[in-house]
Amino acid sequence: MNRVIVLGVGNILLRDEGVGVRVVEALAERYDLPPEVEVVDGGTVGMDLLDTLAGCDHLLICDAVQTGAPPATVVKLADAEIPALFQARYSPHQLGLSEVLATLILMEEAPRAITLIGVVPADMELGAELSPEVASVVDEAVEMAATELRTLGFPLTPPGA
Repeated sequence: MNRVIVLGVGNILLRDEGVGVRVVEALAERYDLPPEVEVVDGGTVGMDLLDTLAGCDHLLICDAVQTGAPPATVVKLADAEIPALFQARYSPHQLGLSEVLATLILMEEAPRAITLIGVVPADMELGAELSPEVASVVDEAVEMAATELRTLGFPLTPPGA
């Protein structure tokens, strides 16, 4: 069976910048995930994630993204669409994630497929809570990530079901 990493990235001290971490936390609480699916809180992403991500078959990233869409828009991007998004960096951790992915390619350990579930932020000011707009779409992002995992062949069930 394939090894999948669900990576939540972002700074939870900058309100909506931390939405990716909040999405993967909610995913892990809402579903019993099979052992082949590992949820990782990548925080602001550093090269220390190399060993964790090396050799995974599918990388599912959850993050705040600037796409030009209105705040609280949830988007799904895949493979070739993702590097173009990182060309227009708006936060320091995207540089770190780009470097990690580039290093994995050089090491010939890159994921075979990458999917990004992104949420357009409304508020990037100092604060630990998501803005009301972005908080209202966390469930949508969680379900989009869950649908991706089901599409990959992983059954997801609520805890204790």
